[in-house]
Amino acid sequence: MSRLHAAWTAFASRLAVLAGWRADLAATLLGLLSAAALPPVHAIPVLLVAVPGLLVLIGAARGPLMAARRGWWFGWGAGLLGLYWITEAILVRAAEFWWLVPIAVPGLAAVLAVFVAIPAAIAWFAAPGWPRVLALAGGWTLADLARQFVLTGFPWNPWGSVWAMPGLAGDVMIQPAALASVHGLTLATLLAASFPMLGRRGRAGIAALLVAWAGYGAFRLAADPPRETGLQVVLIQGDIAEGLKWNQALALRIFARYLALTHQAVGQLPPGSRAVVVWPETASPFLLQTDKTAREEVARAADGAVALVGAVRFDRANHPRNSLFAVEPDASVAALYDKHHLVPFGEYVPSWLPLAFAVDKIGGFAPGAGPSTMSVPGIPPAGALICYEAIFPGQVVDQAARPEWLVNVTNDAWFGDSAGPRQHLAAARMRAVEEGLPLMRAANTGITAGFDANGRELGRIGLNQTGTLTVALPAPLGPTLFSRFGLWIPLGMALFALGLGVSRRRLHVRVADTSNR
Repeated sequence: MSRLHAAWTAFASRLAVLAGWRADLAATLLGLLSAAALPPVHAIPVLLVAVPGLLVLIGAARGPLMAARRGWWFGWGAGLLGLYWITEAILVRAAEFWWLVPIAVPGLAAVLAVFVAIPAAIAWFAAPGWPRVLALAGGWTLADLARQFVLTGFPWNPWGSVWAMPGLAGDVMIQPAALASVHGLTLATLLAASFPMLGRRGRAGIAALLVAWAGYGAFRLAADPPRETGLQVVLIQGDIAEGLKWNQALALRIFARYLALTHQAVGQLPPGSRAVVVWPETASPFLLQTDKTAREEVARAADGAVALVGAVRFDRANHPRNSLFAVEPDASVAALYDKHHLVPFGEYVPSWLPLAFAVDKIGGFAPGAGPSTMSVPGIPPAGALICYEAIFPGQVVDQAARPEWLVNVTNDAWFGDSAGPRQHLAAARMRAVEEGLPLMRAANTGITAGFDANGRELGRIGLNQTGTLTVALPAPLGPTLFSRFGLWIPLGMALFALGLGVSRRRLHVRVADTSNR
């Protein structure tokens, strides 16, 4: 420990004397390093260097504006590496949008870096040590909450998601999300990552935090063993490349692939099984709303099971909507859900910035009314999440009609074999824990997976594979603390931490002023 402390002291001393562009470069490199903690790498120990390094740079700044500048460079570096996969989406339509390749990711990272710059400036006002750690952690969490709403919202890669690694360790460490959501995990992660900055008492406190964290996770998993509902969920992964997905010449072939996969998977179920089939987002190339023949083919392939099928529809005003259809065995539509949280530039163009990126020629989609529960005879009430909607904590369930499971249909083909689909999967898994509801996910090119109400993985189909996955639907848990009180919980935690950290500085200033009189 003494050698590590000496190494850290030497590193911190070198950081503290950096100025100008050298300090900016150091902040950028630390931000880049921090991104390695995110899915799918989960190199969490790098945060023990990145976060304390940022705190040193903040403390060495001559004022809050300089601290904000260093925080901005840190955030830009983290965003640059954490969001590199967005370039994959641009390359799908490279002939039209090639000019965005050097702009899109750096530009988005620059905007998101503001949400690190502001907490860094606030943390400058706090006294060194645990007050500054609390101020940064509280301010960062508040900024993440703001990211969920500002400019349509983009709460991608909150640091609480670093714990969503596959396997038992991840299962244990994500359980406190049931209390405070991924935002609460982000706050705790920042506190834990500040370990090298603290004295003995502070380090003992962090150790106690981690022990309590892991202990709660292990207890919750032991207290809530998986229970089944008797329903089989058949998830279909067609593996249709984005460049082919909307090719009308291939529509029949694509549809036939989904029908064949469905028929094969349902045919392998034990006789008398209750089942529901799930196709991914916009999997049907035909308009199920008006195409009865297409619905009949789906019903025939599902062979008595309800089918939840992603498809485009047009409303009465002839606006396109990204929808999920519940097709009954008699080919009728039992329920319908319209995606309400649309992807800016992908599904619509925000009025404040008239620039289209990947909006289709139909002119963009119209949003649905909000989270809602699909009530379909023969299956438990389902909360539908279409693609992007799975990244919004506390905004995925209709609390007036709480569902018994979540169904997430998505098309991550835009992002290839990159970190993007894996980060998206980690976000969906976190929603299961937060809400105490099992989540079944059907993805066009992957990753298709099933999770129980504790976020334990029940099976998956990897990226770029054609196949089916049948999962016995687990029972839901009772409403979690977070599902009852929502984002008020992490908001209160963040405000408390920030207030406690900044108040220490104010007291310090008052004492200094009194002594000078």
